Amino acid sequence: MAKWTAFPYDSAAYTYDAAALKKQWARLHAGDAEPWAVASKDDDVLAAWALFHAGDFQKAFDAGLKAGGAGITVANKAQAIYANYLEKSEKTKLAMFLEVAERAEAQQAAEPKNANAFYWQAYAIGRYGQGISVAKALAQGLGSKVKNALETTIALAPKHADAHIALGSFHAEVIDKVGKLLGKTQGADAATGLKMFKEALKLNPGSAIAMVEYANGLVMLEGDKKMKDAEALYADAAACKPLDAMERLDVEMAKAELEE
Repeated sequence: MAKWTAFPYDSAAYTYDAAALKKQWARLHAGDAEPWAVASKDDDVLAAWALFHAGDFQKAFDAGLKAGGAGITVANKAQAIYANYLEKSEKTKLAMFLEVAERAEAQQAAEPKNANAFYWQAYAIGRYGQGISVAKALAQGLGSKVKNALETTIALAPKHADAHIALGSFHAEVIDKVGKLLGKTQGADAATGLKMFKEALKLNPGSAIAMVEYANGLVMLEGDKKMKDAEALYADAAACKPLDAMERLDVEMAKAELEE
């Protein structure tokens, strides 16, 4: 496998041993609702999570795959987050998203009650769809796949903040690209989208990515009149204190949005 691009920031503050990981787990996983009880059963899985949080995404991916079981979730998250933020080749990025989606679907078959098996499938297909264009993705029937997988995630894990964010983004993106009328045929609804973003922030109030996606969603759904609200959300996101490498990437993205 080709060498992945390294995490571009200092990761010393995001290096956790098992005890520190346990202490910070609830906060680190407020987004994906991954249960400590599942992760902590296997030292190899915990080691893979420690690599993920420190931004060593390729090693986290390899360690998660090797561990199997709950390690597959680490591998999927590491590959999806790496592809989204750090992979420079568009072709490689799209291929990675498809790999994650495929692996997550296989995980669903093995563990039908694993919320993150559905979430990472939805995330990967959603990002893949953005890469090939939302209109093209909808024409291929990917929209309903994303929506169904996210709704299943929330049914299995009602406090899954990231699934609420992604579902809010689904509604906003579809309406933004094909309009409210055609959006309805895809099950997209503006009020539901806004409700999802608000719920995500209630579940994970310190989430920079929730603020960024909510800001984007506001502008997509309600236009320029919401630009000031969006800018305030970007500013709040940029001021968040990241606890791991992924959160650092979210905060840096918010800062970049503010500068534009």
